[in-house]
Amino acid sequence: MRRIHGLLAAALTGFLFSMPGSAQTVKVGAGAYWLSAQGSDKDVPAAPMRTEALLKTAAQTSQWYSTLIFNRVPDVLFAQPLTFKPVAAGLELSLPVKVVVPTERKDTEIHYPHMDPILIGPAAFEPGPARLAKVGDWSIDIDMSRGPDRMLATIAHGSPFTYLHVSRGDVRVGLPDVATRIAPDSDPRALVLKVKGKVYAFFGPTGVRWEQTSDKQWIAHMPSGRDYLSAAALPDDQSATLALFAQHAYAFLEDTRVAWHYDPASSTVETRFEAVARTLEGPETTPLLGLYPHQWFANASMQGRLGPGYDTLRGRIQLLAATSFKTTATYTGFVPWWPGVKSSPRLSELGDVLKTDLRKARPMMLEIGNGPYWQGKGLQRIVQLLNVAEQQGDLEARDTLLKQLKGRVESWFSGQDRKTYFRYTKTLGTLVAYPEEYDSVQQVNDHHFHYGYWIFAMAQIALRDPAWAAKDKWGGLVDLLIADIATPVRGGTDFPFLRNFDPYESHSWASGIDLGPFGNNQESSSEAVNAWAGLILWAEVTGNRTLRDLGIWLYTSEIQGIQDYWFDLNHHVLPAEYRNTEVSQVFGGKYAHNTWWTDEPRQIKGINLLPLTTASLYLGRDPAFIKRSLAELPAQSAAWATRGRRPDPPDLWQDVFAEYLALADPVAGLTQWNRWGAFEFGDTRSHALHWLLSLQRMGVPDFSVTADTALFSVFRKPDGSKTYLAFNAGSAPLPVRFSDGVQLEVPPHALAEKTAAGLASNR
Repeated sequence: MRRIHGLLAAALTGFLFSMPGSAQTVKVGAGAYWLSAQGSDKDVPAAPMRTEALLKTAAQTSQWYSTLIFNRVPDVLFAQPLTFKPVAAGLELSLPVKVVVPTERKDTEIHYPHMDPILIGPAAFEPGPARLAKVGDWSIDIDMSRGPDRMLATIAHGSPFTYLHVSRGDVRVGLPDVATRIAPDSDPRALVLKVKGKVYAFFGPTGVRWEQTSDKQWIAHMPSGRDYLSAAALPDDQSATLALFAQHAYAFLEDTRVAWHYDPASSTVETRFEAVARTLEGPETTPLLGLYPHQWFANASMQGRLGPGYDTLRGRIQLLAATSFKTTATYTGFVPWWPGVKSSPRLSELGDVLKTDLRKARPMMLEIGNGPYWQGKGLQRIVQLLNVAEQQGDLEARDTLLKQLKGRVESWFSGQDRKTYFRYTKTLGTLVAYPEEYDSVQQVNDHHFHYGYWIFAMAQIALRDPAWAAKDKWGGLVDLLIADIATPVRGGTDFPFLRNFDPYESHSWASGIDLGPFGNNQESSSEAVNAWAGLILWAEVTGNRTLRDLGIWLYTSEIQGIQDYWFDLNHHVLPAEYRNTEVSQVFGGKYAHNTWWTDEPRQIKGINLLPLTTASLYLGRDPAFIKRSLAELPAQSAAWATRGRRPDPPDLWQDVFAEYLALADPVAGLTQWNRWGAFEFGDTRSHALHWLLSLQRMGVPDFSVTADTALFSVFRKPDGSKTYLAFNAGSAPLPVRFSDGVQLEVPPHALAEKTAAGLASNR
C-alpha cells in the first residue's frame, strides 16, 4: 500500500503545466488535478491547533477528535465511556449518563451529554489553548502547554482514565457539587470522590498530598520532580473496583495501534489492538482498556478476562487489563454483478423497463446535482444499469453506456474543466472536488461517501476496459481518491491515516471538522460500506492484494459496527426507551432517527440502505429485523402526517424498500414493487426488477457458507437448494472452494455460477 501513498508525492514532483488564468494542474496519467481553487470556489479550512510536529503531517480530519485541530475552543470529545472538553482553566472530564429526549416526530433520541464535569487544571499557571499533539489509532495526546509550562493529557476510546503531565506546581480538581470522599486511608496517593452519584478517582505520584480547599475543590500538592497524575471515572464504588483502578493507575497509555489480517482460506478477518504503556511507578505494566460490545460479544478469547463495565451510548463497555487483544469476524463476500435472468414469467417486463431506462440513461446520470456526490451517484447508477443490460445479453447497450460513463469520467478527471474538477490542497492534505456539495470542501465532509461512488464505478468500468483504466491512463486518479479516504500509512504528509474510519468504534465518521455538542456523526452507514466495496473491487481489478486486504477489513468492520450501533442486531446497545428499530444517525454523544435534510420517515429509514448493490447483502443478515423495520413505516408516516406533512411522491423510494424486503422474502419483495412507482435517484427500474427476479430465482443470502476468494456470494432457497457465485478478475482460471465443500472453476474475467442444475459461466 505504500505505493498508493507515494503516488501523490510522485505526482507533486511531476510535470506542472499552466492552464488558462495561470492556474496549475498536475498530470496523473491521462488525467490531472488542480492545485488551487478556481474562480469563486471556496477553500478548505485551516487546522492550526496542532503541535509543530503534527502540523508537518496531513490534517487528521473526520475523526472523533477532529474538533481539536480546527477550534481554539473545541467542542466535547466523546471518547466512551468518558467525555472530555479542554477549557481555559484545564481539562473537563465527565462520565455521561443516559437522557431520553422526546422529539416532534413522536419518538425519542438517546443522549449521553457532557454534563456536571470534573475540572482538572494546573494551579501555578494558566493552560494554553488545546492542540493535538499525538495521534494513536484510538488514542490522542492533547497539549495545553503555555510557554515553558507544560500540560499534556492522553485520552483514548474505551479508556476509563485520562493520563496527565503538569510540569510545574500543584494540580486543582474542581467539582460540580459537594462530594463525599471514599476510602481516604487506603492509599495516600489516591483521592476518591463520589459526586452527584458518580465516582471519580485521582492518582498522584508518591509523595503527593491532597488538600480540600473548599466544598468543591481539592488541590494535589505535587512532589518535586514528579509531574504525573491520572484521573478516572469508576463504574461503581466497590472496594474491589477501587483496588483494580489503583493497581493500573500508573501504567500510562502512550500509544495505540491496530493491525488487520485477512485469511482467504477461512474468509476471516482478524483485528489486533495493541496498546503501549509506560509504568511511572509500581510494578504494574498493564493498562486498563475498555472493550465495546462489538469487541467482546461472542469473542471466545475474552472468556473469563473481563472486569466491571459501564453503561454507555454504545452499550456495555467492559474493562480488560491487557496490552493487546484481538477480534475475529467473517467476510461474507460479494460479486460485481449477478447473472442474467434467463427464465421468468416477467422476463418481457424486464426487457421493457430496460429499453426505457436505456433511452433515458444520459439524463439519469445527472438527475439532481452536478457536484462529486451526485455525479458519483449517477455514475454508479448507470454502471448498475450497464450490468443488467450486459447480463441480459444486450452488448450494444452495454457498449453505449460504457462510452457515456467514460466520457463523464474523462470530463472530470482531465483537469480541463474549471467547473467540475478535483483539486489537491496541501493545507490539509486532502483531495477535494468542485462544485462543492454538502460542505465537502469547507468542512471536508463525506469524502468516503462521495468518492466511494467514483471508486466503485471506476472498478466496474475497469473490468470491461482495463487498458482505459490503467494507471497511466484514467486509473491514476482512482488511487488518489482511495488514498484520500483510506491511506494505511500513519503520519504521512499527503493524506491522514484512514481519514474517515475509526478502527476502535468499527465504523466511519462523516463530518470533517467534528462540529457540534454531540461530537462527530455518521448518517448513511450503507454509503460507507459502498466505499469499502469499491476498494475491494478496484484491488481485484488491479491485482493489489494489500489494498484488497485493507478493503476487506474496512468492509467487514463497518458492517460489524452497523449491526451493533445502527441496527442493534445483538440486542445489547439500544435502551428500551428508544422507540425505533434502527438508528439513522450515530453521533459521538447521541442516537437519532432523523436525517440532515428531512424528517420524512421513508428517507430516514432508507438512508442506511442505499445504494443497494451486490455488496449490500449484509443487510439481509436478520430477515426478522427487515420485516420488523419495514412494518414500522405506516405508523411513522401517519405520525408525520399529523403534522401536516406528506411525502412527495407518496411512495417515495418504494424500489429501495422492495429490494430490501426481498433480502428476507423475495416473493414479498417482488409483489410489493411497483413498476410504475417512484424510484430513488441512485437506482433504476431495470436494476430493481433484475434484483428482485434474481433473488426470486436464487433465494436469500446464505451467510453460513464462505469461499477462499474475495468475490463470491451464496444464496439459499426455502427447499434448501443453493446457488454459488464467484468472480475471477484475473487472467488465469481460478479454482474456488466454498466452506461447505462445493468447488467451482472460474474462467478468467468471468462470473461463474453453480446450482443444482450444474455449472455455467458468463462474462
